[in-house]
Amino acid sequence: MTDKLNRSTVDAPARPVRLVHLGLGAFHRAHQVWYTQHAEDSADWGYCSFTGRSPRLSDQLVPQDGLYTLVTRSGDGDSTELITALSEAQPAANLARLVELVADERLAVITLTVTEAGYHLTDDGALDTADADVAADIEALRATISDAAVPDSLATAAGRVVAALNARRAAGHGGLAVMSCDNVADNGPMTRTAVLGTARAVDEGLAEWIEAEVTFPSTSIDRITPATTDELIADVERETGYADHAPVVTEPFASWVIEGEFPAGRPAWETAGAEFVDDIEQYERRKLWLLNGSHSLMAYYGQLRGHATVADAIGDSTVRRRVEALWDEAAEHLTAPGLDIPGYREALIERFENPRIRHNLAQIGVDGGTKQRMRAVPIMKAERAAGRSGAAAAFSVAAWIAFLTRDDAEIKDARAADLDAARRESDPVAALVAALDEELAGDAEAVELIRGLVDEIRAE
Repeated sequence: MTDKLNRSTVDAPARPVRLVHLGLGAFHRAHQVWYTQHAEDSADWGYCSFTGRSPRLSDQLVPQDGLYTLVTRSGDGDSTELITALSEAQPAANLARLVELVADERLAVITLTVTEAGYHLTDDGALDTADADVAADIEALRATISDAAVPDSLATAAGRVVAALNARRAAGHGGLAVMSCDNVADNGPMTRTAVLGTARAVDEGLAEWIEAEVTFPSTSIDRITPATTDELIADVERETGYADHAPVVTEPFASWVIEGEFPAGRPAWETAGAEFVDDIEQYERRKLWLLNGSHSLMAYYGQLRGHATVADAIGDSTVRRRVEALWDEAAEHLTAPGLDIPGYREALIERFENPRIRHNLAQIGVDGGTKQRMRAVPIMKAERAAGRSGAAAAFSVAAWIAFLTRDDAEIKDARAADLDAARRESDPVAALVAALDEELAGDAEAVELIRGLVDEIRAE
């Protein structure tokens, strides 16, 4: 007999909501909620998490009172854990509840996982006020800001945060922390730019209050979290005896590095394994260049060699040799104390080889026109600045180009139109390098190195 999963069938009292999250999804539930549950003071901290545009997850989690099963999947088998630190799940449309919570003095932290595009910044890093959603939010906020009323709707994460912070200021409470947990370098300054830019366009006094009272910590986050499947739902029901419609599957590894201040307090996340550092930049690079960089290399080169998953690709000795070479180059520029690059590399191999976490290369390969700008290109430029060729990073760029220039290759990328135009140029290699980085494209020797590697990959 299968039981319903909720707080009437499980002894799990709801924790006080002192954390709000925008971007309710599987990663958030396997990462920030998991860390909160495992903090030594977890009984004092509960999350209310809001979905993105679709209310699907809140529809699933509300009848379960926010409870769900986390399945940690390793090569040795599965372990299940009931997660109870999500006190509420709400649809994004419930803006009144968001404003109410942030206006409560007990609310201490707002976290976000809204993807890089969700911050609505221009290429030069400013708020894109020409964006239709940004412009509509600014207009709606201007109409309601003076009496701290709740707009009927807001489309952007920054707009929602500004509305909520305005209510907090009106209630006479001090600031709090707004912390991005998106997989983007400099996510703290990026979030600050989006929120302050929106506030300044609405009300200068509110912007000044935010600047004085609100902090924007930076984070580097990591935990592979595949999509939930019907098979997982059936496995959880069989294992636990509960009908859980929103379980999450993840890997054993988890990492959270944080830099910044929390003026209204925070959970003791460090007791769950989070690291608090004074300078996050090298930690961001470690993840971006080693984990994400090798993911992109495997996504293109691995698929060209007929592989479908990370585990398949890293099991190919030729692919693995290219990954190790990329890591060797990156390690030359990751020298800060505490990074433990050898240990990090060893852990990555163990994660990649986990056959029970199906991490699809096709999924990783989406948006390479943006990802390779931040992954392979900086390694290659750093190597060339140091007087070396940067051949291993060049190989990753070449694999991306070879993948894009296959016959009838579909470009799955936010920059698809630009990349398609580039690959149709008379010199597609040079044009695609320029689409990644104009400075690198101006290095004739670098372009020729990449061209030769493209030819080498095509000849395999």
